[in-house]
Amino acid sequence: MCLAAAGLSSCLVHKRTFTRAGATPAQKLLVADQSALLDAIRRQYNAIRDFNASVDMVPALGSAEKNQITEYKDIRAYILFRKPDQIRLIGLVPILRNTAFDMVSAGPDFKLYIPSKNLFVTGPDVVIQPSKNKLENLRPQHFIDALMVKPVDTAADKVLMVNLTDESNAYYIILCVREDSSGNLQLSRSIWFNRLDLQIARQLIFNPDGNILTDARYSQWRPYDNVPFPKHIEINRPRDEYGVVIDVVKMDINKGVSDDKFVLNQPEGTTHKVIGQSPTTPQGPSK
Repeated sequence: MCLAAAGLSSCLVHKRTFTRAGATPAQKLLVADQSALLDAIRRQYNAIRDFNASVDMVPALGSAEKNQITEYKDIRAYILFRKPDQIRLIGLVPILRNTAFDMVSAGPDFKLYIPSKNLFVTGPDVVIQPSKNKLENLRPQHFIDALMVKPVDTAADKVLMVNLTDESNAYYIILCVREDSSGNLQLSRSIWFNRLDLQIARQLIFNPDGNILTDARYSQWRPYDNVPFPKHIEINRPRDEYGVVIDVVKMDINKGVSDDKFVLNQPEGTTHKVIGQSPTTPQGPSK
């Protein structure tokens, strides 16, 4: 009877193997605890003081919620960053390589110059009232939030860890939960680690209502000046209905970015528009 049962069970057992995307058949999943992952976020953020990057950028307008996303031709762009909050983005027109846009932020406000429209835009670095013109919802701070994953504030956040591992996925997820003034718990961020290499794979930033403000995805991590950084980054802002895909072409980390790189004055003769107001008549450069 035992022999018969053994033979029967061997006929009914089928071993199924599978390989996750990006993994080799023999690759094992890495193991980490919550403390190690929080330390990894902190070390990654602290390793970068500044950077100067040349990138290929594909902008897109629309959102998954409305089932419509329109992608535009890729453009060459330059991103300059210096802690804590200075950033400049310069985009070039495909083929001609003329300036398509020049945007800078060094605090609570931002400036944007669009040569093709002879337009100089200024406004707060926070979208107070979303514009129907989706490009006007673009803010430098959105790029900082996505490119520089900030350490978790354990004094303000309650931190949870989830192991999402199945046939298709293998992630550790750090959940950051905050308590509002009424005692209600709100999910503020989630940071995903790929268990194949324990690198950050995704970051979601939420508003108090639980809607996604930023959905950033990271892949193809490479060492630049001995500092790891993702070569491929996808940034989506579903509430503002725009997104951008970034591929790093060249990057210099911690080699210094001077003060003048974050200065953008209004060109003479351009129209000055303050976000939320109608354009004014042409005027000279702003001081």
